[in-house]
Amino acid sequence: MQATPTAIPEVQILEPKIFGDDRGFFFESYNKKAFQVATGLDVEFVQDNHSKSARNVLRGLHYQIQHPQGKLVRVIQGAVFDVSVDIRRSSPTFGQHAAVELSAENKRQLWIPPGFAHGFLVLSETAEFLYKTTDYYFPEHERCIAWDDPAIGVSWPVEGPPALSAKDRQGFSLGEAAVFE
Repeated sequence: MQATPTAIPEVQILEPKIFGDDRGFFFESYNKKAFQVATGLDVEFVQDNHSKSARNVLRGLHYQIQHPQGKLVRVIQGAVFDVSVDIRRSSPTFGQHAAVELSAENKRQLWIPPGFAHGFLVLSETAEFLYKTTDYYFPEHERCIAWDDPAIGVSWPVEGPPALSAKDRQGFSLGEAAVFE
């Protein structure tokens, strides 16, 4: 496994060693020791999540203000434009974002540490998205920052208006949102 920092060094792209031949491929999608060696981090994942979404669905930018979650995310079918936003006020990269395309084809994974808002836009006809989290889901602590907040300035490769949930249509601006100190 190889880890490469993004524009925000704590957000890391992980690329597994893939073994393939004319029959298909094999790779370890997660190995605690390999993750530790590649990232220098010792984290414990407590929950796995799986979502499926159609083209142009935009989910995010989500986070939990209490019980913040670190996430290891990947796509097993289709492709997404994945965005992480640093919402730690004391961080030198506060309000900045890292964006990466994740797909079943490139088999990349992304490590998003606690203290970040996260979202993605589906680029393919459909996409299945998997993520491991370092804390459990607590709906009462979930928050949402507006996907199109100009203060963050994400250039989403969206075709027309994205398909948003009611929650995502009501996201706060970064300036109004509860953030981490």
